[in-house]
Amino acid sequence: MNFLAHIYLSGDDEGITIGNFIADGIKGKRYLKYPQQIKKGILLHRAIDSFTDQHPTVKQSTARLHENYGHYSGVIVDILYDHFLAKNWSEYHPRPLAEYVEEFYELLRSNFQILPARIQRMMPYMIADNWLLSYATVPGISKILAQMNVRTKRVSKMNFAVIELEQYYDEFEAEFTSFFKELIDYSSKRLKEL
Repeated sequence: MNFLAHIYLSGDDEGITIGNFIADGIKGKRYLKYPQQIKKGILLHRAIDSFTDQHPTVKQSTARLHENYGHYSGVIVDILYDHFLAKNWSEYHPRPLAEYVEEFYELLRSNFQILPARIQRMMPYMIADNWLLSYATVPGISKILAQMNVRTKRVSKMNFAVIELEQYYDEFEAEFTSFFKELIDYSSKRLKEL
């Protein structure tokens, strides 16, 4: 899953939310140096990624992209799934997406010092371009995929994946909806265990 899903699956705890958001930049046992709730968020992120990577529905989505994008297919599906979460946000959360993401950006600003350097560098761009809100539209996702392609030195060709998104839109959305119900249940149980 991508940023929005990880944030959403953290619940209302700010420490867990920060940990879940920064987890990709925290390798190995480095998470142990963080406060307890942030540690929980990092471990939750890792559990979500493992569950997602092994799930047959997600594998079905990535298989549709594999011929054109190889090992980048999983990254693309993470982004596409965030699109469907953002697009259908009102089915998952009572607060409007715009308010929710603005509150998250404020959480990042007020905890800037604890964020890893890579996140500190990325954060101004994320907020200025309002990445999380832009996920809700196909043009927004197209822009995100183009930015990701640049980050891979244009090797991934992710910018073209919007073609498959539009071509198989209903299939991707149905897969996301089915999978995300299971992921919500799994994350909730995992959080209680942590």
